Amino acid sequence: MISKKMQDALNRQINEEMFSFYLYLSMSADFQSKNLMGSGAWMNAQSKEEMAHAKKFFHFIIERGGEIELLPIAKPQKSWKTPLEAFKDAEKHEQHITKCIHSLVDLAIKEKDYATQNLLQWFVNEQVEEEASVGAIVAKLEMVSESKNGLYMIDKELGSRGKD
Repeated sequence: MISKKMQDALNRQINEEMFSFYLYLSMSADFQSKNLMGSGAWMNAQSKEEMAHAKKFFHFIIERGGEIELLPIAKPQKSWKTPLEAFKDAEKHEQHITKCIHSLVDLAIKEKDYATQNLLQWFVNEQVEEEASVGAIVAKLEMVSESKNGLYMIDKELGSRGKD
């Protein structure tokens, strides 16, 4: 059985993951409206991943005999001036999610909730990958600066996500 305190914290994390889904879906729409289809596809794939994270927490709470409380999802930003700005925002957001996951780990340790600690270890590792992935894209976009050719090449590369 999961404690009420842990259950409430995990329900808040479901909301964080659902906001991530919304944010990346919004970024995908913005990219696609600007004919940056590769970046749009990358963000769409990312949004699906965030939905899967929310569902992972959802199913875990239920398996532990807890109760789901779906909280309102905040409205995400609608557009970004540049792809670099969008990916920098995505990087900041992933850093925020990492802090949320670390706070959950701290709570699970305090509660001596070993099952939740085990679940969260997967998310700790996932966040390392998430931050590295977005950080690499930010670095590439900074490298090409204002080059339309460079942006074209990065966008094309981003469109290959999931095709490997």
